[in-house]
Parts: sequence; structure tokens; C-alpha cells
Amino acid sequence: MVIGGGRFTYEVAEGWGKLPSGYEWGQVGAVAVDSQDRVYSFNRSAHPMMVFDRDGNLLSNWGESEIVNAHGICIGKDDSLYLVDRDAHVVMKCTLEGKVLFTMGNRGQPSDTGFTDDSPGVKQAAGPFNLPTDIAIGASGDLYVSDGYRNARVHKFSAEGNLLFSWGEPGTTGPGQFNLPHSVWEASNGRVYVADRENDRLQVFTPDGGHLATWDGFTRPTKLFVDGDDILYVAELMGRVSICSLDGTVLARLGGEGSENPDLFGAPHGVWTDSCGDLYVAEVLGSARLQKLVRKG
Repeated sequence: MVIGGGRFTYEVAEGWGKLPSGYEWGQVGAVAVDSQDRVYSFNRSAHPMMVFDRDGNLLSNWGESEIVNAHGICIGKDDSLYLVDRDAHVVMKCTLEGKVLFTMGNRGQPSDTGFTDDSPGVKQAAGPFNLPTDIAIGASGDLYVSDGYRNARVHKFSAEGNLLFSWGEPGTTGPGQFNLPHSVWEASNGRVYVADRENDRLQVFTPDGGHLATWDGFTRPTKLFVDGDDILYVAELMGRVSICSLDGTVLARLGGEGSENPDLFGAPHGVWTDSCGDLYVAEVLGSARLQKLVRKG
């Protein structure tokens, strides 16, 4: 199946990702690619981290004893690896083989945002973490963590994992207000992009948390990734991946209602590209899979 158009033309790699007997994808919370084009599938199964080569051959798996809920992942240019374990309320820096180097947050201890089962809703923004969602590495090595399911903040940490400051508050319309901040990314232009999922928008900030812009027109954005050509990929839970410039111009949209291939994706939750421009899309909910799209444009 060939989809897209122009420089963003792709062919779906049917059957990519060969799993041994007894393995399953589970819901794939996130995907990332290292400097050797190895593909890391961070998923909610008995094998939380599965590592593949570009051809879809399983190289290794790990994380069985550490991960509670695989949600966010980021790999830096130096192959530094960070994992967001949502339900454990922690973010971990690991080696590519899974050895934990340090942990941010207090495992099993959510911050107090006033959210309870009897009284759902974020009453006030709080510190790290209450069901965090994603992590990104800034140009200086600083770390950004979106903290969204039961908080409404973005936290900025030093490269060593020390909290520098936080910004954001619960809300639905105002700048700096979030309703489930689900992903974050600092691009080469020095701007920090945040997927404000349940407000169906992206917000753009300075590295100090100053609001610059709000972009509407997205459908529950779940993951942001910027490639080496400064192209922004936005996974959207409602069955679509949008491809944009850093100024917000939409360059292409894959899948989603009204497209030529509305059933291409079920519930995109993660997105990344490799050195060839091939696209990997992690899916949750009913689709629960990792798809590879080979770039032809």
C-alpha cells in the first residue's frame, strides 16, 4: 500500500516486526530509533522493551521486572535512552541494554494535584510526577517531561536529573493551560512544542516556559518528534499522523477521517523516523501494534 504524496510518500511494510512464538505487541506506548537504526518498541506486554533491526528481526528484549506501564521514550543523538513509566510515576535514564542509570520521581508516589478516584480532575498543578507521559532532550542536554494524566505541567530538569522549574496549569483555553499534556519536544530553533492532547492543540514555548503560539486543528495529539531535517511529526490518537514544518505549516497528513486511507492507523500513540526517513508508528487501544512505513518520496 502506497500512501501520502510528494516527498512524504510511503509504502506500508506489511508484516514488519517478527515476533517469536508466545510474544505479542501489546499496546505499543512508544517507539524510538538509535544511531544504528535499531528500533525500540516500548510496549505493554510481557516483554516491555523489544529491540529490532531495520528489517524487523528481534534482537533483544528486556524490562520485564522494571516496567509497570510503558508510555514514553526518547533516545538522544548520543544514544542516551530515557523511559517514562507512567503508572510508577517515574522517568528513568537507561543504557541501551536496559541498565537503569538514574531515576526521576518517586516510584509509586504521585504528586498531589487534588485528583482522586472520587473527585477526578486536576485541581491544581503540582511537582513531578502524577502519571507522566513523555520526555524530550534539549539541545543543552536539559530534559523536559510532560506530566499529564493527573497533572497539567511540563517539568524541566538538568541533564543530571535535577528539577530546574515547571510550568503550566489546568485549563482548556488559555496559553500555558493544559488538559493532558501528552508529549514535549525541543527543536533546533530553540522552541519547545507541547502536545496538549485533550485540548486538541499544540502549544509552543521558549525553553523558559514563555508561551509563543497555539496551534489548533489537531485531534488528540499524543506524540511529537522532530527529525534531522526539522520536520515535525505529530501522532494523533484519532487515527492520523500529521507532518508539519516548525512554523506549523501542515506538509502532509497520513490516515484519519477524510483521507484516502482512513483505516491506515487505529490509535497512533508514538512516532519516530530512522536515518532513511522511514516512519515507525506505535499504536494503542484496539490496534495495539507497531507499523513501519518505508519512505519513497
